[in-house]
Amino acid sequence: MCIKKHGEFPVCPHAGGVGLCELVQHLAAWDYISVSGSFDKRMVEYVEHLHEHFETPVTIRKGRYMLPLRPGYSTKMKDKTIEDYQYPDGNVWKEMF
Repeated sequence: MCIKKHGEFPVCPHAGGVGLCELVQHLAAWDYISVSGSFDKRMVEYVEHLHEHFETPVTIRKGRYMLPLRPGYSTKMKDKTIEDYQYPDGNVWKEMF
């Protein structure tokens, strides 16, 4: 979804961080269903990394976010990811230091 602000500058929702694509898919769906009803002049950032850490990662088809198949915000991380990356006792931190 690309929003025109002040009539001149497109604004594209950022989704490049951990879990942001999982969240922004809901914004894109809301925009299509409740606001625009169109894909014209709509764009949302997508970054192809770190989705493997989520129980319900985003799905992209033909350059578009698909609706999630499960209820919720799609941001629940896998238990193994939390276990590995939890600071300071996670395996990743222990190996690093």
